[in-house]
Amino acid sequence: MKRESRIDPVPTYNLWSFPIMRRLPLFFAIFACGIATSARAEDGFIPLFNGKDLTGWKIPDPPSGNFKSVKEVKNDEGKVVSFVATDKAGKEITLWTVKDGTIVGGGPMSHIFSDVEAENFVFRAEMKINDKGNSGMFFRAGFRPGVPKGYEAQLNATNGDKIKTGSLYPNGEFKLDKFRDQICVVMNTAAHKPDEYFVQEVTCIGDQITIAVNGKVTLDKWKDPNMTFTKGHFALQGHDPGSIMTFKKVEYMPLK
Repeated sequence: MKRESRIDPVPTYNLWSFPIMRRLPLFFAIFACGIATSARAEDGFIPLFNGKDLTGWKIPDPPSGNFKSVKEVKNDEGKVVSFVATDKAGKEITLWTVKDGTIVGGGPMSHIFSDVEAENFVFRAEMKINDKGNSGMFFRAGFRPGVPKGYEAQLNATNGDKIKTGSLYPNGEFKLDKFRDQICVVMNTAAHKPDEYFVQEVTCIGDQITIAVNGKVTLDKWKDPNMTFTKGHFALQGHDPGSIMTFKKVEYMPLK
C-alpha cells in the first residue's frame, strides 16, 4: 500500500502566552471538554472514529475488483486522513476522507474496516446519506475485498433499492435471502430524509439482532437460526459512484 503526505500543518499555540483575562475562558473550555469526555466514557460507548483522522480503520488493497491498488494519504502528524485508490484505467479516486470532523465516503464500491473485532455489542453511527445514495453498516464482518462477509444494516433513504434504513440486508451469498420477509422490515419509505443526519443503532447478542433508527426499533430481536456470523470487524460501505455517505460519529459498546 503506497503512502503519501499532503496535508497542511495545524497551527499550535502556547496557552500561557495569552493575557490572564483571555486565558480564563480557555481554561473553562478545556474543563468543559474534560467533563464531556468523562460523560461519554461513562455511557459505555467507545469511539471508533476520533473526529480527526482514520486511526483504527483499514481498507483492503485493492478494495475490490474495480481497482489496481489503494494508498494512504497522511497529514504532517503521520495520521491517515484519506484512502485513495487507483482504478484499472490508472485514475486516482478518493474513496474515503476525513472532512470537517466527519468520515466521507464515495466512488466505486469499497469498504473500510475497524481494527476492532467484536462478538456481542451495540454498534451506533450518526450519519447522513445523499439523495439516491446507498450504503451499509457491517458488523461481525470478515476483512476482505469486495462485499464484506458479515451482517449489513442497510443505509438508504431514497435509493431505488426498496430496502431502506432499519432493515438487515438479505445478502444471498450468505443465504440471508431466505429470511427476507423477516429482516427487510423497512420498505419503500425510510424514517429519515436524504442529506439529513440520523442515528442507526445495532444490538447484537448471540444469535439475536435488533436495529433501531432515531431511537425507534425497526428490527426487534430477530434470531438468526444459522448463527451465520459470530465475530468480526465493523465496516462502512461506499456503495457506488453516485452515493455519498457522511459519518459524524461511529462507536460501539461491548456486551457480555
